[in-house]
Amino acid sequence: MTGAEPGGPPFSPELLDRCISCGFCLPACPTYALTQEEASSPRGRITLMRAVQTGLLPLAAPEVTEQSSFCLGCRACEVVCPAGVRYGALLEEWRDAGWSGGRRPLRLRALLLAARQRWALGLLGRLRRAASPRRRSTSAMAGELRSHLLLGCFERILYPAVSRSAVAVTGGAVEVPAGTGCCGALHAHNGELERGRAMARRLGDALPGRIVTTSGGCAAHLAEVLGRDRVAELSEWLAADPDTLPVGRLSTDGRLSTDGRLSTDGRPVRVGLQDSCHLRNGLGVAAQPRAVLGRIAEYVEIPGADRCCGAAGTYSMLRPDDSRRILAGKLDAIEAAGVDVVAVVNPGCYRQVRAGLRSRRSPVRVAHLAELVAAAYAGGNQRAR
Repeated sequence: MTGAEPGGPPFSPELLDRCISCGFCLPACPTYALTQEEASSPRGRITLMRAVQTGLLPLAAPEVTEQSSFCLGCRACEVVCPAGVRYGALLEEWRDAGWSGGRRPLRLRALLLAARQRWALGLLGRLRRAASPRRRSTSAMAGELRSHLLLGCFERILYPAVSRSAVAVTGGAVEVPAGTGCCGALHAHNGELERGRAMARRLGDALPGRIVTTSGGCAAHLAEVLGRDRVAELSEWLAADPDTLPVGRLSTDGRLSTDGRLSTDGRPVRVGLQDSCHLRNGLGVAAQPRAVLGRIAEYVEIPGADRCCGAAGTYSMLRPDDSRRILAGKLDAIEAAGVDVVAVVNPGCYRQVRAGLRSRRSPVRVAHLAELVAAAYAGGNQRAR
């Protein structure tokens, strides 16, 4: 695992040295689009990192702390980088070095502490009627790699219907474990890098086999720590075999076969997608959720769906004004696309886009992909909440 040495320079040289300062990242960066300032681009931020690494700037310099916070961490720059810079890993090291102790915002410290309380997350999930633990059905395919459905820690509390829907659409092919707790993605992205990795390793030890998750951010973090073969996001799992895409009736292998499509007022529901940044940019999973949605509704591509919505984990909480500025153009595009529903595959995107549309009194609804697939399975006439 790449990482800076404790007590040494904050950045791993092999990560920092890869950038060739070509500038391909600039048009891909949402914060550069807002400011048109070099310092607010990935190239500019790497220049700041190099200045810190060589001692030209201290970690506590105002321009350094501002840019480590202003960055969304969406990793859109990685997709267009010809040199293969792992900018997300650099950002994690930057915050790990710079956001320690009292330099970490109080509300962020409280959130990360809460995410480690497995008993509290479990209790609140039960009070919110999130999905209950369930053993894998014996009807699942013989010899298939043992799979576990990881239900997001805060997602269970904020959107318990997502967990129930995910259980419904996976049939008996996965096991829903009890008391797994947080995967550590929030910690790794917000200045507690080693703790976040340790939490992922603990979860991986507790759940041998493949882990299926309803959160794009969790999927990317777990894949980074445990290995790509150990992790699948729900849409990726559903789209793996199009002939057994779980819409309709139970099939013999415990999944669901394809029958239902979402409709409203006698016509197919028009569904768009807001990509999860870490899922798309970190794991390359973009076609799969679109394929799933296209099987259950009329899929409409929303311009800019691949761009960050401004949620970015804790970003909307720590920098709400910048978060809303990034979201504004996306809301315009959603409404112009004429969709009935925007599908999401990450709880942060769920909260961000839904709040934005509600503030505009927009008729467009937001639903997790699992909820839409479950609605199609239930008959196709349920409206997204």
